[in-house]
Amino acid sequence: MNTTITRTPLTVSDRCDRCGAQAFVRVYLDGGSALQFCSHHFKEHEVRLRSVAADVQDETETLEN
Repeated sequence: MNTTITRTPLTVSDRCDRCGAQAFVRVYLDGGSALQFCSHHFKEHEVRLRSVAADVQDETETLEN
């Protein structure tokens, strides 16, 4: 079964599923579900997340350094 991924921009109301901070990354999984992460938690788990992801929407470039 092919699942179409429809990306929508992450907003300030999108929260990290790990800690509740603002989410800057959305990880789409097979089957259509998605997980959202702050930059910190995505970086912490990035290797594993990318290995299971159907797609990764990374908006961390919007963060100021």
